[in-house]
Amino acid sequence: MRGKDVRLDKVSIRFGDSIAVQPTDLAIHAGEFFSILGPSGCGKTTLLRTISGFIQPTEGRVLIGGEDMAGKGPNERPTALIFQNLALFPLMSVAENVAFGLEARGVPRAERQRRARELLELVALEGFGDKKPADLSGGQRQRVAIARALAVEPSVLLLDEPLSALDLKLRQHMRTELRAIQRRVGITFIYITHDQGEALAMSDRVAVMSRGRLEQVADADTLYADPATPFVASFVGEQNVLHGTVAGLTDDIVQADTPVGRLSGRVKGPLAVGEAALVLVRPERIALGVGGAPAGENVIAARLASRSLEGASVHLVCAAAGQNLTVTVPNGPNVRELPEELSLSFGTRDALVFPVGALAHG
Repeated sequence: MRGKDVRLDKVSIRFGDSIAVQPTDLAIHAGEFFSILGPSGCGKTTLLRTISGFIQPTEGRVLIGGEDMAGKGPNERPTALIFQNLALFPLMSVAENVAFGLEARGVPRAERQRRARELLELVALEGFGDKKPADLSGGQRQRVAIARALAVEPSVLLLDEPLSALDLKLRQHMRTELRAIQRRVGITFIYITHDQGEALAMSDRVAVMSRGRLEQVADADTLYADPATPFVASFVGEQNVLHGTVAGLTDDIVQADTPVGRLSGRVKGPLAVGEAALVLVRPERIALGVGGAPAGENVIAARLASRSLEGASVHLVCAAAGQNLTVTVPNGPNVRELPEELSLSFGTRDALVFPVGALAHG
């Protein structure tokens, strides 16, 4: 099996008067693990089904391996789609499920059985061929669905939130499994999810989608450290968001007056003095000071409101001038008995200042 590249050329999708996907250009590389990440209703599944051929674009073209897919249905495309509910046949054995697509294509029985055994070994389910889907765990059923999709030797495997029904521990385990399978087979994976952890952990690149448009396409590190829009910044990871007014600009640094005082950060978009702005800083970038102001370009006097333990980390909610700021610090003796009055600080390079725009939450 070899992966093929997928290209969307000004693809838009409408249902009546509703625009599900705005005009979109996207290039997915052959052999890439590519995720489309976004909240429910953003258009990501519609985009996936358009690539698979279940939906025809209103405008634009879908090209796979350089070939225009116009007029080609799902069975005529070099793709396979794994649905959210997996859609395994309960009365068939695991091996029969895996071989189903080959049987539909007229592949002889002995070849189907050989191929099913190979694929079950590939997904670490050798010896499970005679079992029924009901006899398997959720993670095992997931791997059967992958093996069945791979049986028809697609160049592009499309996965529509396949881990959403699994519990947290199993989801985390299956992330590793999926990435390992993708590396072994070398085909293109296009993965749809609303779970940022899944997307960041598995993907070579991620497209963040909102309201039918792509906000940013980048690798995980870039999305987290250098988001292009307020939506991406607030959807990928946690952020403290402060509304303010631009007070000064120097090179790529901006000063903004906020309810907690004047703060400085990196410019992320066109801004001018006097304009409204959003100052965003991640909880883990804020340093905690006790008994005096900590070092840092931005210092905020705050009052501890609540503390919650999450294993290796402690999340603090601190009140400052009517604002709640979240601070994440490593767990340890020094954070178990904190005073009520605290000082918070962060560096200029740790804060991002955007023009006012849509946020992922609130």
